[in-house]
Amino acid sequence: MSLDSLKKDVGDLLFEQGQLTDKQLEQVRRHQKRFNLKQQRSLVDLNFATEEVAYRAVAQLARLDYVELLKQEIPAAVLQIIPVKAIFNYRMVPLSLEGDLLTIVTSEPLLPLEQGNLRMMLNKRLKMAITTPSAISSFLKEKFGLGAATIEKLRERKEVTWSSGETVFDVKSTDAGQMDPTIVDFVDQILAEALRLQATDIHLEPYSATMHLRYRIDGMMQSIPIPPGLRQFYGTIISRIKIMARLDIAERRQPQDGRITMKRDGEDYDLRVSVLPTKHGEAVCLRILGRQSMFLEMSQLGMEPAQEALFAQLTRLQQGMILITGPTGSGKTTTLYAALAHANDESRKVITIEDPVEYQLEGVQQIQAHEDIGLTFSAGLRSVLRHDPDVVLIGEIRDMETAEIAVRSAQTGHLVFSTLHTNDSVSAVTRLMDMRIEPFLIGSSLVCSIAQRLARRTCRHCVTGDQAIPPEVRQEMARNLRMAPELVKAYRGAGCEECGQRGFRGRVALYEFFLVTDEIADLITPSVTTGQLREAARKYGWSSLREQAWVKVHNGLIPLFEQQRLTHKIDPQALFRSTA
Repeated sequence: MSLDSLKKDVGDLLFEQGQLTDKQLEQVRRHQKRFNLKQQRSLVDLNFATEEVAYRAVAQLARLDYVELLKQEIPAAVLQIIPVKAIFNYRMVPLSLEGDLLTIVTSEPLLPLEQGNLRMMLNKRLKMAITTPSAISSFLKEKFGLGAATIEKLRERKEVTWSSGETVFDVKSTDAGQMDPTIVDFVDQILAEALRLQATDIHLEPYSATMHLRYRIDGMMQSIPIPPGLRQFYGTIISRIKIMARLDIAERRQPQDGRITMKRDGEDYDLRVSVLPTKHGEAVCLRILGRQSMFLEMSQLGMEPAQEALFAQLTRLQQGMILITGPTGSGKTTTLYAALAHANDESRKVITIEDPVEYQLEGVQQIQAHEDIGLTFSAGLRSVLRHDPDVVLIGEIRDMETAEIAVRSAQTGHLVFSTLHTNDSVSAVTRLMDMRIEPFLIGSSLVCSIAQRLARRTCRHCVTGDQAIPPEVRQEMARNLRMAPELVKAYRGAGCEECGQRGFRGRVALYEFFLVTDEIADLITPSVTTGQLREAARKYGWSSLREQAWVKVHNGLIPLFEQQRLTHKIDPQALFRSTA
């Protein structure tokens, strides 16, 4: 390693290579100085370079090899050369052993003193290599489990006692200060890792001899590796979560619900905590709600241009009912809040009744429903209408009484937004009729029903063309997109460090708009079928979620198999043909 290379920093190198402008380099240096960071970290934080680009530059300056760690096959015998405690202390991974030469991967070059200590401890010659910090973290979590270093410390503590296979600590007080600090650290790591991975839910599940930790990421459950033997500490981990949520830690036979408020990287989060007693202990689910990320502009929702223009018109109506349909976790609340933000101004009074009130909206009167004291959606809605609102949001239409008041409110000069559980937009009509709403009332009050799903978005850092499009799928895409089959395109994520090798990063919404025109309103009778309504709606541009998804597949926003996962329907004729 030459002295010249040490004098040059990462920003200088990227500037020389044309990957950084002079203005960006100056901004990086200010950020580095202000937050006392390594320059490569500032580059990544400011989105001026990916981690791989920044740390390849680190390797080049240090004249070391750069290694894509997550693509390496490392024998278990090599991992056992270095004690686990040293691996976590130095944030390093042993890569290979040739004779007495051990190759070690770190994200930052080790100091000469550190290298000397390692040589003495291991009695081997060392060869250093560089990779990214996220690759080191991902590798250590995969091989040793989340929080392995913390749990290792816990096992060393002498005050741990054992009872019925679970670790017992003195947690009689609800004061978090009396909880063992190592357990506190471990729970904090569970929460921090979930936020880093942009998970929406955390699941802790006990079994007879093991426990599972799973996150829901981009709508899919994903198992998180944990250190072996963690089941011994499960009871204390649950107690810590209960303390944070202000629940009764002594109650283990009844379900409990609570809430945790926390802040990370400048964003506030609410965690809804649900504790459920099971045969092998208490299972815990934490729903993560990010306050800032909930509020999206209409342009960020993922609507196609024509849909966005129609949605904007709907929010400016003086009266009528607009329903958002879809399963739990499909983003209905986010869409409703975007609609309210667009509908809310000084000339209109907006009142909501929700269960629960997830976020405070400026300039909006929000009511929390409490069924245990009689404040149901229907009871609250009656009082809301006496306050002269222009716009009313009902969290969910669950019963006939709420549906009837919502429909009549839409007819008497109010703009009503709500949600309904149906499979598609057209089925909202038949669902309301199931709730004994008169068809003529539906036709005169329902303006639009919008079905919604959330699809995993293709990672933009590793997007690549997908050539494996089945012929029948290519033909279907071509028909829906009105183009020649050979022009149809599809994309997928190859997997990279930015997306954790998953090929996905974030989600995008699919929308299906069913606009109730005069012709469709005339069709709404007790005998009408959803097929008849769809046929009539197609005259006015209605298209299904599956058809809408083809546009996003062709544009590279979602991969082909994600569209198939969300909108696939079983073809009985094809099934019988295959078994014939």
